[in-house]
Amino acid sequence: MPKISNRGTNTYASPIRKLSGYANQAKAAGKHVYHLNIGQPDIATPKIAIEAIKNLNLDIVGYAPAEGIPSYREALVSYYKKFNINVTSDQILITTGASEAILFSMLSCMDAGDEIVIPEPFYAIYNGFSQMSNLTIVPITSQLETGFKLPEIAEFEAVITEKTKAIFICNPNNPTGCLYSKENLIALAELAKKHDLYLFVDEVYREFCYDGGEFFSALNIPNMEENVVVMDSISKRFSACGARIGALVTRNQEVLNTVVKFSRLRLSSPTLGQILAEATLLEPPAYIEMAREEYDLRRKVVYERLSKMKGVDCYLPGGAFYCFARLPISDCEHFCQWLLEDFSFNNKTVMLAPGAGFYATPGLGNDEVRIAYVLNVKDLHGAMDCLEEALRVYAKRK
Repeated sequence: MPKISNRGTNTYASPIRKLSGYANQAKAAGKHVYHLNIGQPDIATPKIAIEAIKNLNLDIVGYAPAEGIPSYREALVSYYKKFNINVTSDQILITTGASEAILFSMLSCMDAGDEIVIPEPFYAIYNGFSQMSNLTIVPITSQLETGFKLPEIAEFEAVITEKTKAIFICNPNNPTGCLYSKENLIALAELAKKHDLYLFVDEVYREFCYDGGEFFSALNIPNMEENVVVMDSISKRFSACGARIGALVTRNQEVLNTVVKFSRLRLSSPTLGQILAEATLLEPPAYIEMAREEYDLRRKVVYERLSKMKGVDCYLPGGAFYCFARLPISDCEHFCQWLLEDFSFNNKTVMLAPGAGFYATPGLGNDEVRIAYVLNVKDLHGAMDCLEEALRVYAKRK
């Protein structure tokens, strides 16, 4: 029998979906599963975008240009101006979700054996794509006790070697919900400039900042045109995860030229998804305001409920729609699987993402989980009821 590649054997299994089989079995057994494991919002996709697909008059759904549909790229120029980001359409490349933008950035800017510095916990896909690209993640650990605020710049500089090629952050952060400040971004940019590194920034959650926190884009840092590469997506802001439309934005022409090569190899991002994405930009600002207010309410519900659970440590996130909680458990993966396999409260249970999968440092996150507060308040309360009862029952197991 032919042997599977080492890359395939060793590539990281996403903690977000790795327990999906157990969830499916629970549903087949008649249980209701509250999905807090994945950032799939339950807010309706803008009707104007759905109608754009319904009203298409096409005989053939053809390939889009590898770089993206020109009218959509032009529309994004206006969108970014709302954040004082001045880019041209040629500096925006459309990708199949932010995931592809991340992968293309790594493949374009780094060689096998290079190192990338990332504060942990981080979005689990970074682990998988780094392994697929034969890169080494060098983690800088942030702490729950500080709300996972960015570690000191000195900690980043201390791990930079001749193999380091990039620093990578997500702002606002997935999985922690931490919002990094303008000062944080500028400090990281100065470090990247000093050591001639790329600064990769995943800005998918820029609309979702709370308590007066203000988003600041890395694209607005002066004199960083050659260093900054930004990843973006419509998945979260317009609740359109299945459209699979993202973007890579940079002013570095060499990076753009290289990413186009990869884009042409995969032919194009989904044509229908780009049509839907372009239509979302016609949605009035009230949609985003509604979504932000709803997530703000949900994060407070989750924080208040978790704060009252015995043995649980948590914090109030400043952005995105996630929080990372420490539970009175020692094996998060076992607990999350047990929730789906063996636990039921009023014939309901909850699916969480095991925290260890969001770290690169072995042994960290074993008592933590990521919670995506993407369900309506009623369902969130139901999920928190399940979690509270589950922790009580789990602690009494023999």
